[in-house]
Amino acid sequence: MALSIISIFRRHGRQYIKDLRKAAIPEGFRGRPVISADISPEEEKIAVTVCPAGAICTGPFTLDLGKCEFCIECSFATAGKIRFTNDHRMATNLRESLFIKTGIDNPICTDPELTRKEIHSYFRHALKLRQVSAGGDNSAEMELNAAGNVNFDMGRYGIEFVASPRHADGIVITGPVNANMAEALQICYEAVPSPKIVILAGTAAISGGIFKDSPVVDRKFVENITPDLYVPGNPPHPLTFINGILDLIRKK
Repeated sequence: MALSIISIFRRHGRQYIKDLRKAAIPEGFRGRPVISADISPEEEKIAVTVCPAGAICTGPFTLDLGKCEFCIECSFATAGKIRFTNDHRMATNLRESLFIKTGIDNPICTDPELTRKEIHSYFRHALKLRQVSAGGDNSAEMELNAAGNVNFDMGRYGIEFVASPRHADGIVITGPVNANMAEALQICYEAVPSPKIVILAGTAAISGGIFKDSPVVDRKFVENITPDLYVPGNPPHPLTFINGILDLIRKK
């Protein structure tokens, strides 16, 4: 019996990603976009028109990853002048870093100078997070759940989700924050001991996404705090989330 189990394990091979820091996602993944320097004014106007989320604006021409739904309609409409790479390292602690400008192909990263010192001091060895779905559609929530499975196993770095805000070091918000969840989100935040981390995961959490103008959305909580980490994506990939946190807490 034992030999047969060992034989099965050998046939399956390694079931986890050995190094999450160096892991690459296959071509076809919609990651960090790059805007060609030779995009024409006409193509810029077309891109603005076709964007369903209002993530693209002119003067200067900019694509806001905090609003982007990653539908790549802008890429189709501009014959690839806006190209989505497979670079999944898009998390940042600076909102302006999510503004993609013409002709610039720089990686998105966190700025250690903007990170609160207590985050590195207290959480670099272990970080417990309470995930709050504030009107989400369960896509971002599913990807965050996958971050703890056998493939990604963020628990190897001491990063885990917990059931109670009293046991958490911070909260991870998904969804646009609807009115029904606004008070519950505030209560959850207040229950987390200080110093506390706030992470916005997904387009809806960062900006409201396509729901930002809905009368049932109440984003006062998000507008009155300074998030420690923005994780773009619709939904964000587990590697985007995990590497963003590792950069934030400066985990080697």
